[in-house]
Amino acid sequence: MTQVRPRITKAVIPAAGLGTRFLPATKATPKEMLPVVDKPAIQYVVEEAVAAGLSDVLMVTGRNKRPLEDHFDRNYELEEALTRKGDASRLARVRESSDLATMHYVRQGDPRGLGHAVLCAEPHVADQPFAVLLGDDLIDPRDPLLTRMIETSERYGGSVVALMEVPPEQIHLYGCAAVEKTGDESDIVRVTDLVEKPTAAEAPSAYAVIGRYVLDPAVFDVLKQTPPGRSGEIQLTDALRELARDDTPGGPVHGVLFDGRRYDTGDRGDYLRAIVRLACEREDLGPDFRAWLRRFVSEDMQA
Repeated sequence: MTQVRPRITKAVIPAAGLGTRFLPATKATPKEMLPVVDKPAIQYVVEEAVAAGLSDVLMVTGRNKRPLEDHFDRNYELEEALTRKGDASRLARVRESSDLATMHYVRQGDPRGLGHAVLCAEPHVADQPFAVLLGDDLIDPRDPLLTRMIETSERYGGSVVALMEVPPEQIHLYGCAAVEKTGDESDIVRVTDLVEKPTAAEAPSAYAVIGRYVLDPAVFDVLKQTPPGRSGEIQLTDALRELARDDTPGGPVHGVLFDGRRYDTGDRGDYLRAIVRLACEREDLGPDFRAWLRRFVSEDMQA
């Protein structure tokens, strides 16, 4: 008999980080609210969850993160001002964020790592599988990675991680997965082991875990027993390593190999590149911006 797996409807977005790489800009502004062209980075992530069918979103926040809640709430004074001006276009854009999803919030309190942030979601998620989306990773909507991960979870059960091949000199920035092939699907692998931020010599493969997960609720019990790991924090990678073991409740762990368009807004250089790339592709901004960019590169940069 085919096992009926619970439908995934909830997304968890950890957003309690301090954003120290972007100081002083993040001294008083959450890093998730930094604009990517004209929309805060966090809105792209919520839109991705909604596009994958996850309209129940829990954001795990911390101190000084109130602007996140305000952004996804109604702003009646601003809406009224735009209505009086007859500015229907901007009014629709203002309302867009508050109409995206059913938003919930919980505070992490003590920043003890990604694993601890996920554990904070247990009362909301309960015994249902759920997705985790990290706010620093933006996935282009033309590459429906999360949808593919949900399909993989529904087929195989257990948990699913997103994997992307990176150069050896970058693998120390990520969790790294040891993998083996499964069946005829070239983009789906079985994860047999995970290592958090290994050196190039220690890395079991070139596959880095990027910021998308679909997790079995059994991960909560594992996280409760997971001691602090690298950097003294509770690492989600360590918990997933336990779930990847054979015959572990909540396993197995599969990986979706991703080679699409990803923008890492947690790095200053990649953040700037993301803005340039997305601005170039906008119908309203792209033509003029690309023309200026060509002149800048060919003329101004040569001066």
